[in-house]
Amino acid sequence: MIEVKDFQLGPIQTNCFLISKDSEAIVVDPGGDPESLVKHIQNKGINLHYILNTHFHFDHMLGNKALQKATGAPILANPEDDSLLQAQVEGSGGMMGFPPVEKFEYEPIYPGEHTFLGERCQVLATPGHSPGSLSFYFPDSGKIFSGDLIFPRAVGRTDLPGGSMETLIQSVKEKVFVLPGDTEIYSGHGPVTTVQEEIRFNPFFQ
Repeated sequence: MIEVKDFQLGPIQTNCFLISKDSEAIVVDPGGDPESLVKHIQNKGINLHYILNTHFHFDHMLGNKALQKATGAPILANPEDDSLLQAQVEGSGGMMGFPPVEKFEYEPIYPGEHTFLGERCQVLATPGHSPGSLSFYFPDSGKIFSGDLIFPRAVGRTDLPGGSMETLIQSVKEKVFVLPGDTEIYSGHGPVTTVQEEIRFNPFFQ
């Protein structure tokens, strides 16, 4: 069973999740200065295998380069969001007045069956908030890391480039709401919720 620790990083306090089993770990969405995360990893003697990005909005990748430099962990992300990345890297003026993202190298990851920390992980294509948005579902632990797809009683914004409310709603219904009701949803912002809670109470699906 994986364990999850939340570090709220960056200018809008994005959830950055350290997912660990024993002394091995991966990170999802380092959205700001990762100093507190790096200190925790070093103090606990954790071996960081990968840095995963759910999508390429600045508040989910601002800390990519610094965390990669500190740990040597490769970054995995969906190249379908490359156009968003190029608009936010160093020298382009950032996004919405926030700091530009320092350029980093990443390896592509695509939807399908993967293994992290010895556990099955279903990488799900969940576009709508961005064209290449991914969700990472760990069926054996009953947890999904959904980025800005869905929040407690809300959904991600779709007014940014490449966003589509129709596509987002379809992604949630076809990829998230089909999971067991007690599956925990770890969103990019806000507290943990569950599939059954959002099916019952999320106003976007009533």
